[in-house]
Amino acid sequence: MRIALDAMGGDFAPGPIVSGAVQAVADMPELVVFLVGQEARVQEELDALADSGVMVHRDRLTIVHAADVVGMEDKPVEALRSKRDNSISKCWGLLAAGQVEAVVSAGNTGAMVASGLFNAKMFIPGVRRPGIAAIFPSNAGPVVLVDVGANMAPKPEDLYQYGLMGSVYARKILGVTDPKIGLLNVGSEDDKGNDLVRATRELFLNGPHAGMFYGNVEGRDVYEGHARVIVCEGFTGNILLKGGEGAVEFLFSALKESMARLMVELPPESAAKVAQGLGELKRRYEYREFGGAPLLGIRGACIICHGSSDDRAIRNALRVAVNFGRSGLNDEILQILSHSAPRGENP
Repeated sequence: MRIALDAMGGDFAPGPIVSGAVQAVADMPELVVFLVGQEARVQEELDALADSGVMVHRDRLTIVHAADVVGMEDKPVEALRSKRDNSISKCWGLLAAGQVEAVVSAGNTGAMVASGLFNAKMFIPGVRRPGIAAIFPSNAGPVVLVDVGANMAPKPEDLYQYGLMGSVYARKILGVTDPKIGLLNVGSEDDKGNDLVRATRELFLNGPHAGMFYGNVEGRDVYEGHARVIVCEGFTGNILLKGGEGAVEFLFSALKESMARLMVELPPESAAKVAQGLGELKRRYEYREFGGAPLLGIRGACIICHGSSDDRAIRNALRVAVNFGRSGLNDEILQILSHSAPRGENP
């Protein structure tokens, strides 16, 4: 599989981006990565890795030069227009031209989404607006949260499509056999919520997939996992996602501090096992393990990573992109959307 990787995207690029690509290529013999970015800087990172003894499969790592970089603080649309030869646009160009099957970036999320939305031909037929699907932990297993930042002012039809696309993702990628769709709301009662939420609820209840709809879900209940797909507008979803990430970091930091005081009284072997257990538990809930969030609704695959992604997160994001490509997910999304119009409406 051929993937375009934004080598200049992220808080610490290009170092961890290039390193993650080298690791992914070593792990997956079928993977070819186009490293898109400033050629001299990318080549320097590859040479440094090779000099340190790391096996660099140069036959499956191709540098595509892009002179400009969209910074994390840049205004997305303005930067894309003023920095024409940027790595984000070049990644999308490779996808649109059919030279790659997926794009991956830890760069400016707004620019990554905007660049993809500039060309409506990149949308899966029937999709109104693509949405970013993030993975959330729950007692029942991973939960798909859509949207977390692509669409700040959606229409009810957008949220309805997010639920259907998210259910396909949960089933095909996460292995959830019967993913119920929940609508994020301020209460579980039927009449709660604003006009957007109430209208979206009606679409689900009156659609051909009403049996998949769980109902309203409050923020605190996301972690229960009764609904394995949670739908919301991008503004709220991004706040929920970032709040969850912050809570994980805070809780594990506090737990580590408390356990450190207790472990001084334990035998060294027992203390080491406790520390190992805490580390394994934290890794289960870290964004680095999930790699990145797919932009659902586009042809091919687009994986958007956290800005602070390290080499492990990038390696996992490339793995997610490969799994996405193998899954036939877009074909199922096309099929479910073509038979999704609520009763009385044309598809």
